[in-house]
Amino acid sequence: MPEVNLSVNGVRHHVDVDVRLLLVEALRDVVGLIGPKIGCRTGDCGACTIRVDGHARKSCLMLAVAADGTDITTLDGLANGDDPHPLQEAFCAEYAFQCGFCVSGMLFAAQDLLESTPDPTDEEIEVALRGNLCRCTGYQNLVRAVRRAAGH
Repeated sequence: MPEVNLSVNGVRHHVDVDVRLLLVEALRDVVGLIGPKIGCRTGDCGACTIRVDGHARKSCLMLAVAADGTDITTLDGLANGDDPHPLQEAFCAEYAFQCGFCVSGMLFAAQDLLESTPDPTDEEIEVALRGNLCRCTGYQNLVRAVRRAAGH
């Protein structure tokens, strides 16, 4: 089995993985994190979303061996210690999560959007969040949360 070197939430991990192991499985089952969820395994739901080298990626669509040498941030590492990320604060203030299953996808999609478009329109927010499924909120609170994080 090949050794994969990952920096996950600022911590280096050297793990032996099967070449067929999905990155989401490695993060959950080998590294022991709970932020990325296993949902559809087809990239449709966004529950497994992480940031790889600064960009949102669906970890169910990556093999663990393909992530060798990358810098990964999961939901577990988004906050700065005990201080929540501004997006996390905005999502809580707007009641944008309920069950929490979609939260990785929504937060990381919103983070990517705000980095490229600091003052997005509601339509731009909706487009950015489209690759993630939420069955609880109806999306209005999610849009309000991203708007709040953008300073509206």
